[in-house]
Amino acid sequence: MSSSSSDGDTRLRHPSRFLSVSDEFAHPSEAIFAALLDLYRIEWLYEPVEFPLAWGDDGAPTKGFRPDFFLPKHRLFIELTVAEQRLVTRKNQKIRQFRELYPEATLLVVYQRDFRKILERHEIDEHGVAAA
Repeated sequence: MSSSSSDGDTRLRHPSRFLSVSDEFAHPSEAIFAALLDLYRIEWLYEPVEFPLAWGDDGAPTKGFRPDFFLPKHRLFIELTVAEQRLVTRKNQKIRQFRELYPEATLLVVYQRDFRKILERHEIDEHGVAAA
C-alpha cells in the first residue's frame, strides 16, 4: 500500500504491509514484560508491524522501526529499551524519527531504569524469578 501526498510523495508508509512472522522474543526482558501483561489480562501483540523510517529512490523502505508490543485496546505501542543508557542513542534516533513520521501512533518507551522499577514493584529479578 502506498501513500501519496500533495507533493507527489509515493513512499510506502502503511505499517500493516510489514507484518512480523516471528513468535519468539528477541530479548528475555520482552518475555517477562509479556508475562506481566498477561498477569493483568492486557491483550498484546508482539512486534506486529514495522514502520518505515527511510526510503530509497525507488520508494522502497530502507530503514524501519518495529515496536516490541502493541496493546490493541489501548491503541498503544510499547518499546522496551533495556540496554545501558549510554548504548541507546541509535534507538532514540529511531524513536524520534518514528514520532515525527507517525504522530498519530502512540508510543511508550520503557527504559532500563523503568523496567527495573516494574520488576522491583512485582518483586521479581531480571530473569523473571520471584524474590524469596
